[in-house]
Amino acid sequence: MTSNAFLFSEPVTAERLSWIADSMKYFFVNLHPDALRHQSKDRIPISVFFLTGDALYSLHDEETRPFWEIILSLPSVQLVCDREELDLRGLSVESLKMKYPNQIADQNGRRKSFPRSFWRELIRVWRQFEPGSGGFGYLQTSSPYMNRSSQYSLSCLHAAIEEQMAPEFYGYLDGIHLAHFNQKPAEFKNSGEGFLDLEEIARKRDLPFLMLACGRCSGERGYSTWDDGSGVVISTCTIEPCKIRDLAVIVDRFRKGHPVAGESAGIINIRKGAGTEPNHWGKKELDAPPLVILLTHSPYGTEHTFGGLSFAIAAAHKGIVTRVIFLEDGIYTVTGTHAAEPDDVFFNLQDLIDTAAGSENLELYAYTPSFQRRSILKNKKLNGVLDIGPVELAQRLFSSPKGVSANHQRILFF
Repeated sequence: MTSNAFLFSEPVTAERLSWIADSMKYFFVNLHPDALRHQSKDRIPISVFFLTGDALYSLHDEETRPFWEIILSLPSVQLVCDREELDLRGLSVESLKMKYPNQIADQNGRRKSFPRSFWRELIRVWRQFEPGSGGFGYLQTSSPYMNRSSQYSLSCLHAAIEEQMAPEFYGYLDGIHLAHFNQKPAEFKNSGEGFLDLEEIARKRDLPFLMLACGRCSGERGYSTWDDGSGVVISTCTIEPCKIRDLAVIVDRFRKGHPVAGESAGIINIRKGAGTEPNHWGKKELDAPPLVILLTHSPYGTEHTFGGLSFAIAAAHKGIVTRVIFLEDGIYTVTGTHAAEPDDVFFNLQDLIDTAAGSENLELYAYTPSFQRRSILKNKKLNGVLDIGPVELAQRLFSSPKGVSANHQRILFF
């Protein structure tokens, strides 16, 4: 069975691939040493990386390709590339396929005439982590148009239906725009109509379809909403299948065991019962899949860091063991002393970190190589954020927290 799988659709940097390569080395040396001694061409891949969108450029860039070659030099690693996205960009993986003939696959993207399409292959691999689950979720954080990520979420959930899994869409941050009513793009496929079609296809297959949009993100973006008196938020701005709800309602879906993908995400197998020892909060075993949130963006340039922290806090509050790791440009969030003017429109994220530190089910970490790469230091007053190195990062990616009985762990990039 596959032990871990990752999906990347956004640009992949050399820095990201460097810590992924280090983590994969730890994974094989410490957790799967047999794979290093007994390699087999017919073996089911232990690690699978799915690449689509702008992530495909990393296979050609002279700074990033060497890291892929390091990763592919490890045993039982497979790289699955979206053929349609390669063709759109005029890219080829033939040279890599010649060098690693049994490890590179360039699957067709969406055409129904290809039963083993890129997205159906992803669904087949990810569903292994929870074989009894009947659903598949997708977390969307980017807006449609001039951004192909909306097509990726649609294609992924279409593939889920083809595999007889109930599709679930979670709109967060700018992802809520995919559900806007009366979209009229001049040059692009209509995302709203795409999700209406998705609902119809699911209905004909007798599969439930769930489409949720975060209430805070919707309100901030001007969606007309009101309370019907029963705590239910209704909107005239969204297509009929979409329901605007509090973030807690979306996070509550993450307490279920079904696989959840996203624009950049991962899923890690954790052996059933591996976390049978009581956790350090003294609670009983938790059956919700644990969550690792990787904060990779600078703190104030986009909403990603605030959104990732908010999601993590909400998940921990719902009883999901959640580990937040600041790395790459996300390390700037815990660097220096952030001081906002009293009338500043920006929320001081270090204040939010101080408030969240020590919360039940929540752990906060900062990746020291990201500090070193930028010649900066962590704010010493942020005692609730613990420094970790490559080994500790790999342990948090591939090992189950104590006290958790779930089959798999989810990885989300913000």
